Formats: sequence, structure tokens, C-alpha cells
Amino acid sequence: MPVSGRHVGAAGTQLVTISFAGFNRAWAIWIGDCLERRGVRVGYQRWDPRAGTSLEDELRNLMLAPGRILVVLSEWYFQLGPRGHEEWNRALHAVVAPDPGRFAAVSVTTSALPGATSVFAAADLTNTGQADAERRLLAHLELPEEPLPRPEGAKPAPRYPAVTPEVWGGVPRRNTRFTGREALLSDVYHALQDAGPGAGVVTVHGMSGVGKTQLAAEYVYRFNAEYDVVWWVPADRRALYRQKLAELAPELGLNTGAEYGERLRAVRDALRRGAPHSRWLLVVDGADEPDQISDLVPNGPGHVLITSRNTEWGEYNSSLIRVPEYDRDESVSFVRRRAPRLTETEADELAGALGDLPLLLDQTAGWLNDSDMSVREYIQLLDNGIEGDVVKVSADFPLAFQTAWSILLNQLKETVPEAVDLLRLCSFFAPGSIPVRLLKEMPPGDLPEQLARLMNDPVLWNRAVGRLRQYSVVRLESHESGTEEASSGESIYLHRMVHKVLGLDLREPDRGEFVDVVRRALAAADPGRPMEALYWPAYAEIVPHLKWAQVLESTDPAVQNLVLNCLRYMYCSGEYRAGIKLGERAMETWRELLGETHPRVWDVGYHYANLLRAVGDYAVTEAMERVVVNHLREERGPQDLNHLRAATGLAADLRGLGRYDEALEMSTWLLLAYRDLLGDQDSRTVNAQNNLAVSLRLLGRYEESRDLDRRTLEARRLLLKPRHRWTLLSEISYATDLRLLGRYSEAESLQAQSARVHVITLGADNPQTLIAEYNLALCRYRLGERGEAGTALARVLERAERVLGESDPLTLMLSAGQSCFAREHADVDQARAISDRVMDGYRMMLGEDHPYLAGIRANHGLILRNVGERDQAHLLIEGALADMTRAVGENHPWTLGCAINASALRNLVGDPESAAELTEATVTRATEVMGRTHPLTLSARIAYAADLRGLRDRTGAEKVEGEALGDLASSLGAQHVHTVSARSRNRPYWDFEPQMI
Repeated sequence: MPVSGRHVGAAGTQLVTISFAGFNRAWAIWIGDCLERRGVRVGYQRWDPRAGTSLEDELRNLMLAPGRILVVLSEWYFQLGPRGHEEWNRALHAVVAPDPGRFAAVSVTTSALPGATSVFAAADLTNTGQADAERRLLAHLELPEEPLPRPEGAKPAPRYPAVTPEVWGGVPRRNTRFTGREALLSDVYHALQDAGPGAGVVTVHGMSGVGKTQLAAEYVYRFNAEYDVVWWVPADRRALYRQKLAELAPELGLNTGAEYGERLRAVRDALRRGAPHSRWLLVVDGADEPDQISDLVPNGPGHVLITSRNTEWGEYNSSLIRVPEYDRDESVSFVRRRAPRLTETEADELAGALGDLPLLLDQTAGWLNDSDMSVREYIQLLDNGIEGDVVKVSADFPLAFQTAWSILLNQLKETVPEAVDLLRLCSFFAPGSIPVRLLKEMPPGDLPEQLARLMNDPVLWNRAVGRLRQYSVVRLESHESGTEEASSGESIYLHRMVHKVLGLDLREPDRGEFVDVVRRALAAADPGRPMEALYWPAYAEIVPHLKWAQVLESTDPAVQNLVLNCLRYMYCSGEYRAGIKLGERAMETWRELLGETHPRVWDVGYHYANLLRAVGDYAVTEAMERVVVNHLREERGPQDLNHLRAATGLAADLRGLGRYDEALEMSTWLLLAYRDLLGDQDSRTVNAQNNLAVSLRLLGRYEESRDLDRRTLEARRLLLKPRHRWTLLSEISYATDLRLLGRYSEAESLQAQSARVHVITLGADNPQTLIAEYNLALCRYRLGERGEAGTALARVLERAERVLGESDPLTLMLSAGQSCFAREHADVDQARAISDRVMDGYRMMLGEDHPYLAGIRANHGLILRNVGERDQAHLLIEGALADMTRAVGENHPWTLGCAINASALRNLVGDPESAAELTEATVTRATEVMGRTHPLTLSARIAYAADLRGLRDRTGAEKVEGEALGDLASSLGAQHVHTVSARSRNRPYWDFEPQMI
């Protein structure tokens, strides 16, 4: 760090250069602030003696700095190099003792320092509070205690280094062996400080084992005085990231409920606003998949520091800083600090053999220091391999990583065999954070003898973990305790490369025993309630470990139940893609393990189909479910519950495929069957009633669906909790029915309350929450609240695209709504682009003959009309009308809506007679099907009046228009936006609205 000075006060009377080790930057900045507030000019000189130079020369170079030199004494100041105490004593006697007036010093450590440091006569700032430390500093430098007034608008004073930020969580313990990386730390600091508001995001990236996490941790400790909030969040898994970020809510004093979805939303909002703290730092550790969590990275006045192997973060508004291997001087310094018995030459040879990779240097130097093996013998082992078996674990590493690890494991087996047992257990969890508390919570009788002793004997446990920590194989994650007690940790952190090589070390008999322990530990941790959001954090912790524990190969019923519950959790929480991968593997494995017709195969197939259906793979799920339905009906009969469950899925597939009449027939039969078997009050019967209402709604029979949905909602409120996911879903369904019937105020009132509860209970980004907020936006749009509705439609679509992707069925549904709104009230070019994307999406997902594609084409025709492409719009809408008629019949509301739009285009292209004929027929059919005062019927009547005026039938037009306006005023209100528009003789149009199936 170059020397810099700045005036504080009217006239600086002294100049001081503060010399400090980078490790003690916080002390240097605090001391500098104390001096500047007394009118002293301050410069900063980071002490970093070059390798190969004498200390005497380096100290004389320091004396070239202007003013008095104030040295911040700590063990770090004297370790840099590293240099021995004898060399330091000689240099201090030679340079400092003859000119003591140039130097002053403060001590910030209680560790032993070279004896000659007594020449500094340092002021002791340890073990004291801020006020006393400041008095000692000022007295030592003979400065006045009374400070100058702080200029208005000046930055807040730096925090006293012995005090942590007000909010502090998740940060790993400081690595007291951290070495070098000074330029990188400076680059990170300036990149964050120089970023504008809301843009302070920096990603440090590099290959595994290069020290990204250690760099981030050192940044936190070195610069934490500039933050009021420091929060560390693991990000290798989206669900875990969400959970840990949500845990910040109570620390910020935010008034939220216990559900982590509500907490997460409150945290992101508080960070964005900078309230209650604007100086915050969020460390996002191990974020190797930006597309999984980028939408959850907060913006605002604070800073975000990300560690990742993935450079794609540069596409997400993050600055990128690469973390390379150590340079050789850093490697040598680190090895000599880690293994003092090694000479500089030996340290250099070891660094070269291990490719200057910090992780390997840390682990290897640690045990070499305790070993009698020489560096050359170790390097020879690396070159030759263990028993000739040298395998490179990763192409990223230019050395035989497995061989280096085999040497270390052999050492551990001889000295602390319990540590190797613990490592072997960890190899059957996912790499990263490993919840060892799950193992310790198991009854001793469920564990093999050697493992039971390890888990239940605190001495053995602490010995094993302590040795692994000593060799930097693991780190504890009991961060908040601030203690070094191994037994206090609920989890330990195992690096992914260490994890990978461990899996190669186990013999097959041991492998089965160890993996069985981990499986049973995971099964015992299953809350058994995957549909309740309160338990989703527990499932989010369990799911990543399923693959590594090879749970699909287990025949234990408890383990199999865990798999099924995890699939259900992933469906309910919206983790569809990950759930599909697990479901696919489970189907394949269990068919081979248990047989094609085993009940467990039907169970996993049910959950797998739900997940596939959630992403729109209706044709695939229909084929799967039909095979199951046919088999179970023949084998067990039509009243078998497993058969009914499969038939329920098949009905949903038929709805997804647009085969609504078939779905209605099946849904009707299912409700009767469930009633006969289980009665009206069983939740499965109520679910069947809900599904029948969905089929009726898709057929446009809104009155019937409303009646069923009302009864379903009442039943679920009685049988389930008011905040149960299914109860909330019934609120959406009932509010949707009310809106589709034109009862906008009732729908908005119910949906507004329900949307708030959705956010609190399920979280802002849960798919069901997105549906609730979308329906609320549509309610408000129909009530004429266009500004609020437009903002909500855009916001909910943005979240869906980020969470689910552009091709998800829900995203396509929301996009259709946003396109219609943008066409009329925002940007017709944006509307067209979105509509093109929706048409392509539905064409690929559903095929050319699906009614949704016909409806979206009708919407697109209105966009073409607005941009002046009348002929093309006319052809498209006429085609949509014909396609919709074939798909759902001429009396379906969707067909009637297409007819309203088609009549408008017939007028525009000069065919008023045909237009009037079509609207007259539409009015007749709409009145019969939906009633005289339904909004769609009223739109048809207003359109018919316009067509009659076009034919110069003014008498007929005025009669139709007058009656329609009267009905509009009585049903919607005289000042409702639709009434006002009709009174202004704006021709109505109809927007197709896809529904969830």
C-alpha cells in the first residue's frame, strides 16, 4: 500500500506514517482516524519485506517515509518473511535503537515478540476498551485528548477493531496462517468501494483448492470495521442459500413470522433499502451455478462478495477477480510458517511439487512438520505413487492429487484412526457443509461399535476432529460460538476435492457399513411433512446428500419414504428440475431393484409424474399414467386407492393436453369413487372435488366451478390449517372463479388477503405465490387499477422467469398476461416480442391443435391490429376462431371471445355485414351460456351495437347499446372502466387467458 496523507482540521501540525502488517489493517485505520481527528496528517505503509533482502535494509527503507513512524506491533509484523527472532533482534538494535525519536509503537497482541522490540517502548492497546485504548494512544504520542469537530457529511468513524460488527453471522474463524494475497485483497476492496450504489458485487473465482473462501474470510476480518452487518451464506445449493439468508431477519430486528419465505423477503427488502443498516457485507460462498441464485443476490447500498469457480457471474452484473495459485514467494512463506522445521530450499521444492496450490500446501506441510519424512522422500513418493497407483483426481490439477492424499491418510491411520473413520462417513455426504449432528443424534444401538464410540465419546470425537482441523482437512462451522471446541459444531466443512479422493479409499465391506449409517441418519432426520413450508429448510439440508448416500439402492422402508418425501417437497417448493432428476433416477433404480410392479415403483412414479407435469411434459406423463391406470385397474380393480391416485394424475394430464371433456368425465367418476370409499370429509375426496372444479373451469362452466371451489375451500379450512398449501390454493381457485364471473371486487378482496399469506407462508418466489400475485394483478386490472396492476404483472413475470425459466408453463401463462397489458398500456413492441415467445413456447410444449395456442394467436392478432398489419391480423384471428371452435366447441367462452375479436377485424378489412352477423350470433350464444350480464356477454352486446352502427342501423344500435350500458352500470357500476369505455364507444376486445391445470 503506497504512502498517502490527508489533512484533517484547519492545519496539521504533525505527520505520522503508520507501518502495519496487512493482517492488522483494521487497527491501522482506527489509529489513523484517532490521529486525524487531532489534526495529524497520516500516511499508511503496509509492512511487506521482500524475500531475500535483509531486515536492516527494509527498516532503513521504511525510514524514508515522511514524519514519525508508528509501528503496529503484533506477531504478524514479525512473521512476514518469515524471519527468525534473532534476525529481528539484530535489525532492531542496528536501525531503531540509534534513532528512537523516529519511531513510536503500539502493541495489539499478547503473543511473544522479539526481545529487542522493547526499544520501541510501545503503548499496550490490548485487553482494554475503546476509550481507554484511545487515551493510551494519544498519551503515548503526546497528543490532546479533545478531538477536532468531524466535518459534516464525513464518513462514519471506523469501528474499534476489538469490537465485531453489530450483526455478524456465519463467518468462518480467521485463518491465522493466512499468507500473501495482498494485491488481491486490495483489488477486492477497491472494486467494492468504487462501485456505485446497488452495483457493489464482486466475484473472486478460480479452481478448487486455490483459496477463494480463505481470501473472502480474510477480507471480512481485515475490512469488517467498515461494515455494520457482515453475513456469510453458503451458496452451493439454492435452498440452503435461501434458508441461511432468511436467518438474517431476526438479527436485523425485522418483524416477521417464523416462515423463512417471509423472512427472506423481508431481508432482501431491508438490504435494498439500507434499513436499519446501510453498511452491510454479504459473502456468498461457493456459488458455482449463477443461474440458480443470481435472482436472490440483493442489491442496495451494501456490498456482496461471491466466491465461485464459475466466471459466468460476469454476466450477472458482477465484477470478476481471478484467484490464481500462490506465487512461489507466497508458497515458501506459507510452508515455512506451517512447517517451521523446513528450510527455505525445502519449502521451495515442496511448493514446486504441489503446484503452489494452497489447499495441498496447507494439508501437506501440516503433517510433514509432525513427520520424520524428509521433503525429498515425500516428493519421491509423489513421483512414484503408492504401490504404483497414481491417479489424477481432476484435470484442473497438474499433480497426482490422490497420491498426496494417500500419504496423508496413511499418516492419520497410524496416529488417529478415529479421524479416518469420521472422514469415511463424511464421504457419503455431499461435499461442503456436512451436518454431523445427524450422526451424533442417532441412538448408539444403530451404529457399528467403532462408530458408536466415536460419536458418543467426547474425547475421541474432539481428538478426531482436532487432528483433521490441525491438518486443514476440515473446518468447523460452529462459527457463532467463537470457541475451538470440536464438539460444539453442528456441521463441518469438507472441501470438494478432499471429498472426491476419500471416495476412492474405502474397501467394499467397509463402504456398505458406512453408507448404511449415513442413510439411516438422513432417514431419521426426515420431518415427515414435506408439504409444510415450515419444514422445507430441513428437506433443503437433506436433499443434497441423497446422491452421495446412494439412498436409491437401499431397501430400508424408512430410507425409501425419505426419497418419496423429498420428491414431494421438491414439487411443493418449486424445485422442479432437481426433483425430475431425482425422480428419473429413482424410477430407473427401483424398477431394477424392486421390479416393475412393486408398490414403491407406483409411489415414485406418482411423484415423478407430478414434477414432469409441473414443467408441461403432459404427453409424457399421460403415457406413463395410462400404463399404470390400466395395470392397476386389471390387477386390483377400479376402486383400489392406488388406481384412483393414478387416474387422478391421468385426468390432470388430459387437462394439460386440452382434452377437457375426457378430463371432466374422469374427474366426475373419481369424485364419486372417493366419496363411496372414504366419505365427504377425507382430504382425498376434497382433492377430487377440487380437480373436478378445475375441469369445469377449463370448459368455461364458471358458475359450477365456483360452487365446487367454495365448498372445497370451506372443507379445507375445516379439515386443514388455514395456511395449509391446499387451503391457500383453494382461495386462488375461488377468487379466479369470481373474477371470471365478473365479480371483481369480491375476487380482489379475497385474493389480496390470500396473496399476503402466500408470501408469508410459502415465500415470495414459490410458484403458487406467483399464481396468487398474478391473479391479484388481474383482479385489479379488471377493477381499473391499471398502474398497480401493470407493476405487479411485470414484477411477477420477472420472478417467474428467473426462478422457473422462460419455457415453464407458469411463466408462459404470466407472459401472456403481460403481453396483453403491454399491448394496451405500455409498449406494443414489447408486447409483440413477448407474444412471439409465448406462441413458440406453447407450440413446442402443446402442439398446433391445443386451444391455448389458438387463444394466444387471437391475442397476437390484436397486437398486429394495433401496429397496422390489418390483413395479417384478420387472417390470424379468423384462424384462431376456427381452431378454438374445433378444440372446445362454439359455445365455449374462449370461442365466444375469439368471435368478438374476429368481428372487429372483419369490420377493419371492410366486411361489416359478416361482422354484424358474427356478433349477433355471439350475443345469442353468450347469453344462453353465460347470462345476459356476464362481462363477456356485455362485451359482445357493445360490439354488436358498433356493428349495427357500421351498417347504419342507428335505431337498432341505440337500442342494443342502451340496454347494454344499463346492464353494465348495474352490474359493474357507472364509473367502472368497462362502463366508461363502452359509453365512449370504444369497441371492446377479448384477451385469452391461459389457466393452470
